[in-house]
Amino acid sequence: MRVLAAMSGGVDSAVAAARAVEAGHDVIGVHLALSRMPGTLRTGSRGCCTIEDSMDAQRAANKLGIPYYVWDFSERFKLDVVDDFVAEYQAGRTPNPCMRCNEKIKFAALLERGLSLGFDAVCTGHYASIYEDEEGNLELHRSLAMAKDQSYVLGVLNADQLAHSMFPLGATASKDLIRAEASERGLTVANKPDSYDICFIPEGDTREWLRDFIPTEPGKIVDTEGNQLGEHDGHVGFTIGQRKGLKIGTPAKDGKPRYVLEIRPKTKEVVVGPESALQISDLFGARYTWCGKAPESPEAYFECDVQVRAHGETVPATAAIVDGQMHVDLKEPLYGVAAGQTAVIYLGTRVLGQMTIDKTKSKVPASA
Repeated sequence: MRVLAAMSGGVDSAVAAARAVEAGHDVIGVHLALSRMPGTLRTGSRGCCTIEDSMDAQRAANKLGIPYYVWDFSERFKLDVVDDFVAEYQAGRTPNPCMRCNEKIKFAALLERGLSLGFDAVCTGHYASIYEDEEGNLELHRSLAMAKDQSYVLGVLNADQLAHSMFPLGATASKDLIRAEASERGLTVANKPDSYDICFIPEGDTREWLRDFIPTEPGKIVDTEGNQLGEHDGHVGFTIGQRKGLKIGTPAKDGKPRYVLEIRPKTKEVVVGPESALQISDLFGARYTWCGKAPESPEAYFECDVQVRAHGETVPATAAIVDGQMHVDLKEPLYGVAAGQTAVIYLGTRVLGQMTIDKTKSKVPASA
């Protein structure tokens, strides 16, 4: 097959590309230029998609003996990922830009261009696996290395995208084995630190970064009954479940700390209450997709497991499509889930689908 290897400049994508070459595919390496900040340099583990990463990717491609290109997707990345990130925070939601990048850039814009140029698949260094069921339908599954599993952030892929995706690292038991292999292959990124944080916020301070895009508008901090407890200098700086930095000044009647329960952008109010109210029992979302074959009767509740954070715990649940939106009834509460997060639905190790959370329901009344 003709394979487009997405090379981020890290060790995982370099080894994935190497394995694709070793498997006999016709491989071309591509680095996605996503940042519009000239001169951006990577510092330690913070950020990715920088000039330094591009150079690391080129060195890896040269070592593998494959052609290498840098494709500029910065405009689309800004529109589909960065602008979406800002808009979601402005609306009082908590977005996941990595999900959006996979959905809109790596497995949409990149894949579309690759297919138009005659490529058969996009190869990445994600830790996940694709299998066929008995009927030949493709399924996305967790990787063998559970500590590195990235199936969650791939939950946005549909059946057609799965058919044109390759994840060569899915059957590898640990990251240490990947680094050892990279070293054996003579790849200079063998010991390069993993990237973390949001790639376009390399300093890691989301609140400060957002100040450049969203005007600071003061508002009230209120309890669940609407009583004003304090003031804030901008709702964008708060997250669901936050306890520190509220600056209320007066203790609750029970003497226990208060936590952010809700953010109301229209009224500029931040609602706080007891920790118990952060226990979420139900999730609702109208923006959902199926990863591969959809359930035969999605309107009927089915048993599943749900994960709402990239490396978070999974909890048992039942789910169904009700009145055009997905409803997830959690059998065990999840803590501090916010609108805008992504809930990924699992059947065992298989990723069945995902939804963007629009609304949550607390297991415990906020006044309790």
